[in-house]
Amino acid sequence: MRTRDGQFRRAILDARGATATLALVTLVGAVAELLLPAALGLAVDATLTGGSRWWPVAACALVAVLVATDSLGDLAGGYGAARATARLRERLLRHLFALDVRAARRHPVGDLAGRLVGQAADAGQAGNAVVLGAIALLPPLGSVVALVMIEPLLGLTLLAGLVVLAALMRAFVTDASAATTAYQRALNLIAGRLLESLSGARTIAAAATRRAEEDRVLAALPELGRHGRRGWDLLARASARTAAVAPLMQLGVVAVGGYALTAGWLTPGQLVSAVRYAATGAGLGAVLAGLNRLVRSRAGAARVAEALASPVPPDGDRPLPPGRGELRLRGVTVYADDGRPVLDGVDLAVPAGATVAVVGPSGAGKSTLAAVAGRLHDPDAGEVRLDGVPLSRLRPDELRRAVAYAFDRPVLVGATVHDAIGLALPADRATPPGPSPVDPRPAEGTPAGDATADPAVRRAAEAAAVADVVDRLPLGFWTPLADTPLSGGEAQRLGLARAFAGDGRLLILDDATSSLDTVTEHRISRAVAGRAGGRTRLVVTHRVATAASADLVAWLDGGRLRALAPHAALWSDPAYRAVFRTVADADAGNGASADADAGVGADADAGVGADADAGVGADADAGVGAGAAAGGAAR
Repeated sequence: MRTRDGQFRRAILDARGATATLALVTLVGAVAELLLPAALGLAVDATLTGGSRWWPVAACALVAVLVATDSLGDLAGGYGAARATARLRERLLRHLFALDVRAARRHPVGDLAGRLVGQAADAGQAGNAVVLGAIALLPPLGSVVALVMIEPLLGLTLLAGLVVLAALMRAFVTDASAATTAYQRALNLIAGRLLESLSGARTIAAAATRRAEEDRVLAALPELGRHGRRGWDLLARASARTAAVAPLMQLGVVAVGGYALTAGWLTPGQLVSAVRYAATGAGLGAVLAGLNRLVRSRAGAARVAEALASPVPPDGDRPLPPGRGELRLRGVTVYADDGRPVLDGVDLAVPAGATVAVVGPSGAGKSTLAAVAGRLHDPDAGEVRLDGVPLSRLRPDELRRAVAYAFDRPVLVGATVHDAIGLALPADRATPPGPSPVDPRPAEGTPAGDATADPAVRRAAEAAAVADVVDRLPLGFWTPLADTPLSGGEAQRLGLARAFAGDGRLLILDDATSSLDTVTEHRISRAVAGRAGGRTRLVVTHRVATAASADLVAWLDGGRLRALAPHAALWSDPAYRAVFRTVADADAGNGASADADAGVGADADAGVGADADAGVGADADAGVGAGAAAGGAAR
């Protein structure tokens, strides 16, 4: 509750001067609305008695003030809501990008989109809701005071009706808040499932499960309809109650005023004023609209606050000392959401400049190990050090320059292919001078693939065996990603190029060659290994060939490190060989079962995918990207 109200109050402050302007303008309008009936009454009396002729002019001036304040109020309210919504969305986006990968995955993308687009806009109305809701109370309360001043019995009559209406509206606020929150949850659930379905459209089409998927996506539709109808029903009931009580209030004031006129307590002009005040006091439509706006705004703030409640891991402040990428994991433990250990007390030392292959059956914790090794998320227990410094103590920019990631299903970020590969480069090199974003075509007579491309981007594409693919594109490196049809293997190679483009000291490949053919993987393996002593590589793999070419193999089983040894030393263990027989690896037959010794050797001609000396070192030109490719771990 405190978090929700905190976001609600912050949204009010985000509007800044616009909220204050709205309050001032609407207050002036409310005062003019309260003065208008008195001016009209005095104008009537002046007409009947020959009094001052300025009262009709004053009434007209008050009408002009009402028109002006309505216009200025709409302008200030719109500007304030837009400003608050923009700041709230920026705050939410920055928070989501600052979350570690594990925390971010707990929020479905469709649900986050709903909070970012819909609920943030509702919460952005907080300033308007409070100001308009508070000012909306002034005309009814002011009408009571004015009627008491004209004739106390008139004020008491109107006050009695307002007390009844206030009791009826209290139930509306409570029930409508619950209905609105439930409606937003159901809507976001549908949005999340729809996004999942669109992402897996090919699978759905191939399985001929379109109808079943439609049913799954729309399963929450009855719940959405129920909460939506509940909200409209509550609003309709509140409106009906207002519509029923308000005329009775007016009739009561008119009846008492008529009696007071016949008794000589009121003048005709005062009766006109009393009738106008009765209409103003009983016209609670603005109050009801303000309450409805307030309910929606608080519900939206609550939904945004839920997403902002996820803790962000603190950033370190230490620079990374000189080193060659020695990686050490000490007692690293990671728990799943259900409390099951995914990694359990893992101790692992990766020597500087070495290649360590991480193998194990499905669910052994390989990808989790790769994630904590570069601080995509922190372990629940234990510590990870790079060149002697805990990752949690390093400055984010230092960490992301030092560590590069490539994934099995990379997400390519950027407007063009060049942007996607150069994402890990420093900002002043990621988009070098050249083709403009509006017209990225190279100069006439310049080869498309080479046009102003950063040399590191070109070398990275060549190392990832994707430069020939890029050169065939209409605009080479400057082809928009949206216009670049890519196979799974080509997308994976662009992800590898992104990791190769920088100059970090640790390269982590999370099954990043799973979609490549044997020949292409062999070319990339040579680029990854390169010159001895260059960079440290941690390679999650299912392939015998990759394990055989590594310096060491980290064998995970059930979240524990079962062994750390060369592939040749492990191959005699039947359980180790079974790891590769249990995965659908096309190279398993080429690298292991066909020849009992094939798992030991490192002969490129044997289809193992690496030269005899390819298991060590790194090529200076095959640089390792910084962490912009690190899957949303920017902090």
